[in-house]
Amino acid sequence: MQKTYIGLLGAALLCALPTTSWAQDKAATGKTNEATAAAPSEGGAEEPAEGATPDDGGDSLADICKIDPEACPKLDFDKEAKRPLVEEVYAVQQRFVVKKGRFEINPYWGVTLNDQFVSHPGPGLGLNYYVSEALAVGLNGNYYEPLNIDSKFNSQVRRAARVAVPLTEYQWSGALNFSYVPAQGKYAGFQNFIFHYDAYVVGGVGAISTRPIPIIDPDNRNFKYSTKLAFNAGIGLRIYLSRWFAAVLEVRDYTFNDQLENLQSSKTPGPGPGSAQDPATWLGDKSLTWHVQAQAGVSFFLPPTFEYRLPK
Repeated sequence: MQKTYIGLLGAALLCALPTTSWAQDKAATGKTNEATAAAPSEGGAEEPAEGATPDDGGDSLADICKIDPEACPKLDFDKEAKRPLVEEVYAVQQRFVVKKGRFEINPYWGVTLNDQFVSHPGPGLGLNYYVSEALAVGLNGNYYEPLNIDSKFNSQVRRAARVAVPLTEYQWSGALNFSYVPAQGKYAGFQNFIFHYDAYVVGGVGAISTRPIPIIDPDNRNFKYSTKLAFNAGIGLRIYLSRWFAAVLEVRDYTFNDQLENLQSSKTPGPGPGSAQDPATWLGDKSLTWHVQAQAGVSFFLPPTFEYRLPK
């Protein structure tokens, strides 16, 4: 029984020992807290010192200005307030030009690209109506009659070598066309200016009035203009300078079956049938002709203003 009391007394002393042995005075406790504050936290990151922000490590913009006033940024808030605001940019931009339901008037000048013996420059005019943003139906016409040019080289060869190539001059042409715009976009030019453009293909059917140029027997032959069925196809580029005005470049091929002059002159004397003065002897073979024409002009869109179907 006595051993039991002694054991209980010893257990009570052991429970009271940590409280009495670990107790410290106030001064020692203050030092311990300071040491604990200076030590790294459990996660490994240091706690910021008093008066410092977590991001600047104790340094701030005010401290930089105190150390080096020249390095301190200075802003004139009155001047900054007068600066123009940058226009808001949307992730999906609206079309620069809406073409659906508008008319396009396209005056241009055309020149021949593929005939080295005679050229057919002249003015032209196109009119299109856009049934959608990509599809248009329209008309175009060219006028050539007073401007056909027979090259000097060709006439010199005829006189010197007595070799002639049958030539044709044009009077006018007209066609019903369909245009399709497969691509459109924009590109930056002159640093700040943005050009909007679209590329299109065009094709149609119409008529052209032509006649042979009398070079084999010009003393007796005098041809009249006749109309032929003509097809056309081409590609073009339209560069918009505003929402109603654009510059246009186009290359178009006009294809038709042309009537050529007879390269043989009749030897039958007199004005009767079969003679050189008989119009039935003036015409020769027919030839499929490709008249490739480059066109440069401008386009006006009417009405000049439009409204977007949906807001931005």
